[in-house]
Amino acid sequence: MSVAVAGGAVTAADLLLEMLAIPSPTGSEWRLAAALRERLEGLGFDATIDPAGNVIATWGTGPEEVMLLGHLDTVAGTIAVRREGGVIHGRGAVDAKGPLAAAIAAVLGQPRRGGTRLTVVGCVDEEGDSRGARQVATRAAPAHLIVLEPSGWDAVTLGYRGIVRAELRLEDDVRHRAAPEATVADRMVGTLARLQAELAGRNAGLSPFHRTDLRVTRLDVTGTGLRETATATFQLRLPPGLGTAATLDWLDARRGEAELLVQFAVDAVHAPRDGRAARALTRAIRHRGGAARHKVKTGTADMNLLVPRWACPAVAYGPGDSHLDHTPDEAISIADLERGAGVLADALAELAR
Repeated sequence: MSVAVAGGAVTAADLLLEMLAIPSPTGSEWRLAAALRERLEGLGFDATIDPAGNVIATWGTGPEEVMLLGHLDTVAGTIAVRREGGVIHGRGAVDAKGPLAAAIAAVLGQPRRGGTRLTVVGCVDEEGDSRGARQVATRAAPAHLIVLEPSGWDAVTLGYRGIVRAELRLEDDVRHRAAPEATVADRMVGTLARLQAELAGRNAGLSPFHRTDLRVTRLDVTGTGLRETATATFQLRLPPGLGTAATLDWLDARRGEAELLVQFAVDAVHAPRDGRAARALTRAIRHRGGAARHKVKTGTADMNLLVPRWACPAVAYGPGDSHLDHTPDEAISIADLERGAGVLADALAELAR
């Protein structure tokens, strides 16, 4: 999708390559935020950076707001940025600079006068603890929220699982490694295995979206010579209907002698498919020749935090194959990127009507 602007035309691919050229791992988004704000101002947006470091760019002045919210940060890892064979490679090409570039291109094609105000948000810290989304949540709720995450150009995401990120810590006297008593590491591994075994029984026969999964992300043992501490960092993914409060009660009852420290917790979210934004995107996909699928995802996004705060209609949409998120092979088809920009443009035009 090419949009005519002062000084020439701009495409979603152009915008994506510009954003990929500035690395922005979580915690280091400021360079990209500053460059993007300047770029958006040059394209005609009213753009600012809020106290959290988010880019907030507004198009139009109407009383009703449609917000398109993506994120600037990426997971760690360098992938050479290149455009070859109709594909753009780079860290963030899919998750989620590609969807953000598609949204900017889509908004540029909309009239600036009328009853709808379009706000594009590039959040910081989505791959962390959603510090950026927490700041955005202090704003008034928009009439419609489209979260810019990869769904594939021909699909709309309605739901995400919740998450609890936490640590278990167990401290005790150092034991000789040849002694018969279990070390703190042994006991920690045993606790984690019991938790996973109980969840495996609970998950029998359930779909991935309705499972409760515990994944250990780090296991450390530190000591001073007399005492040692085993620390397990883990995350629990939660289905709809299983809230974070009940999950923390479950963990607390089964942690044994270990100390539980909670870092981040947010419930699952599931939007109806008959909301106006979902219907507008579905029709736009069909108009562009797609079959218009609806999906739920086993991960978590800023949608989980914002929908309960705002109680507004919301869906997630964006071009890109989410199976490539966080992988060394992250890349996006330019054709799909441009289709996604077209779908968003059509959906925004319908919402404005």
